[in-house]
Amino acid sequence: MTSVQDNIKGKVAIVTGASSGLGESTARHLAARGAKVVLAARRTDRLDKLVAEIREAGGEAIAVATDVAKRADLEKLAEATVEAFGRIDVLVNNAGVMPLSPIHKLKVDEWDRTIDVNIKGVLYGIAAVLPRMQAQGSGHIVNIASIAGLKVFTPIGTVYSATKHAVRAISEGLRVEVGNSGVRVTIVSPGAVESELKHGSTDAESAAGVKAFYEANQIPADSVARAVVYAVEQPADVDINEVVLRPVSQEF
Repeated sequence: MTSVQDNIKGKVAIVTGASSGLGESTARHLAARGAKVVLAARRTDRLDKLVAEIREAGGEAIAVATDVAKRADLEKLAEATVEAFGRIDVLVNNAGVMPLSPIHKLKVDEWDRTIDVNIKGVLYGIAAVLPRMQAQGSGHIVNIASIAGLKVFTPIGTVYSATKHAVRAISEGLRVEVGNSGVRVTIVSPGAVESELKHGSTDAESAAGVKAFYEANQIPADSVARAVVYAVEQPADVDINEVVLRPVSQEF
């Protein structure tokens, strides 16, 4: 009998935001289970180091410099993946930013960046891989949302919450639209997880509150990586639609 772990072996998986945190851990977990991983982020020095470590452990990996806010970068990422490995089986839309502040502080530039990365970046990723997945009759898009996509994170995370609510809406709509083509869609909504996300706030008061909250509650990044692996390793006719995970101590 084939184990579920074998459902990952040989799959070609793109992970955005792979230079640290959730993305790095997810890439490591997928590679350890035999996936060919394509690491995407802006910080290529970190990507190159991770590629070397995965290869030293016997895995297959390449790195592609990518800013998910630029559609052309996502198209190049998909093209590089197909050139290296011949296909795309999994996209983990993980790249995200979380600059928190109350709306009345009017950090409009940060709002723009949050929307560009958290919403447009997800859509650009989908646009780059979906035609290829539909053409091959299979594929899996995993979108990393947030607990803040289930409940509005007021008073400092309203705009961030709006972007993560959008990710959930996009994911659910996509699931309904593409299911008959063999493409699966999963939303993973984490709570406080160890990553660089918590360092994104330029508003000093908000940054201090977030730092204290995370230090009191956060769980390791591989908590999310295991959730992604769980969804990806299911048989092709099983779609884990949504995984919500929090630290046990987290109320929000």
